[in-house]
Amino acid sequence: MMLIDLNESLRANSYPGRGILLGRSADGRKAVIAYFIMGRSENSRNRIFEETADGIRTRAFDASRMTDPSLIIYHPVRVVEGTTIVTNGDQTDTVADAFRRGEGWVRALRTREFEPDGPNYTPRISGMVRPDGAYRLSILKSAQGDPACCQRFFFEYDAPIAGQGHFISTYDGDGSPLPSFTGEPRAAAITAPDAETLAAELWQSLHADNKVSLFVRFIDLESGQTETVLRNKHQ
Repeated sequence: MMLIDLNESLRANSYPGRGILLGRSADGRKAVIAYFIMGRSENSRNRIFEETADGIRTRAFDASRMTDPSLIIYHPVRVVEGTTIVTNGDQTDTVADAFRRGEGWVRALRTREFEPDGPNYTPRISGMVRPDGAYRLSILKSAQGDPACCQRFFFEYDAPIAGQGHFISTYDGDGSPLPSFTGEPRAAAITAPDAETLAAELWQSLHADNKVSLFVRFIDLESGQTETVLRNKHQ
């Protein structure tokens, strides 16, 4: 299986939109999570990540300049009973609420679809990491830009391989309308030894004008201890 160099891939793509990387550290001891957001409009770029009791949320950097909070203000990361949920929208709460009721991941996401932002119809991408490091990814997208049909795809990785992960983004690149991500999540090499190194590499690789915020977390699979790094363009 060919593993992509995610940093190289990001440097070659000016606008993947929002992206999720899930996987296992090179030493096999830690689960790896990364999530970034990008923006082309002033409203989308006027955001930062900040930590909460159970994860992170997006917040307006300058509240006086926020014109429309819908679709851009949400909790990208929540942790429910040791399972970490990461998504590009308020479906984080849909999944978290389902877990608290004892319901499953697929059932929760079947109640959602792509974002109502035609003509882009931005896909909803979602991931989850269990306490043992097994992870899931999902994408909900329109059928080649046709809002009459929602396509839902689910990917399961029960035995992650040390030094490897999978990456999914909302878009395949820039354009008008923006082209939705296609195919399976990309298998990617994970060589960074810690969250700080991975965050530095990813942040440097994202397009300088379009990058907004980045979240990286390493979770020790034995102790459950976490190492979290946030990057915000505005801070």
